[in-house]
Amino acid sequence: MTAGCDKIVKDKIAIDNPVFDNLVIDNPVFDGKRKLRVLVCVSGGGTNLQALIDAKKAGRLANTELVRVISNKADAYALERAEKAGIEGICVSPKNFADREAFHRAFLSAVEEAEPDLIVLAGFLVVLPAEMISRYRNRIINIHPSLIPSFCGKGFYGLKVHEEALARGVKVTGATVHFVDEGTDTGPIILQKPVAVQEGDTPESLQRRVMEEAEWVLLPKAIELIASGLVSVVEGRVLHGNLFKSG
Repeated sequence: MTAGCDKIVKDKIAIDNPVFDNLVIDNPVFDGKRKLRVLVCVSGGGTNLQALIDAKKAGRLANTELVRVISNKADAYALERAEKAGIEGICVSPKNFADREAFHRAFLSAVEEAEPDLIVLAGFLVVLPAEMISRYRNRIINIHPSLIPSFCGKGFYGLKVHEEALARGVKVTGATVHFVDEGTDTGPIILQKPVAVQEGDTPESLQRRVMEEAEWVLLPKAIELIASGLVSVVEGRVLHGNLFKSG
C-alpha cells in the first residue's frame, strides 16, 4: 500500500421574496445549518490542501469537515499530508483502468462514497466527466492562480500562468476561486485577490507569492463562506449573503 493512501481504487430553488421573482437561483445553496462536508481532489504536492488543513486547525474552517482527499497519482505528497492530518486519502489513477470511461466511473464512485457537500479542486489535473459536473452543479470549486479572465483556460496551469503574466508585463496578478462548469475556468467567480508583480520576479518567485498572498487566503475563505450559507449563484453570478434570511 502506498504511504498516505488508505486505498487505491482499480434543480432550482423558489425564494419567497419578490426581489427574486424573475431570477434564476441555481441549486444548491448550502444553508449552513450543519457542517459542510468537503472533499479535496489534488494531483501533486497539496500546498492548497495544507492551507485548508492549517485553516481548520486554526479555527478558520469551523463550519466544515474535510472528509476525504482523492488523488489521481499514488505518489502525490498530498496523500501524505492527508494521512498526517487524519483525513482519508484515496488514489484513483487512470493507469489502473482499461479506458477513460472505466476511470471516470471509479472516480465518481469514490466521490459519491464520501457524500460531499462541496468538492474542492486544489491542483487537480484531471478533466472532470460531464456527468459529475452536472450532478454536482455549483458544488465544485477550483482555485486558479490568476485574476480570471486573464491567463486562464486550456493549457494555463502551474508555472505557465506566471510565465505568461510576466511575458505580458502585467503589474498585478492574483488568484481566483470559482465554481466549475463545463468550460475551462469559466464558472461563476466566488472570490479574487490581487498580488503585485515585483521588479525582478521570476515565474517561480511569482508563483510562490501568489500562493502565499492569495491562494492560501482565498480558498479557506471561500469554503467558509459557502459553509456559512453566504454564497448563492444567481443567473450565473455569485452573490454573497443569505438569500433565505427572513425579515
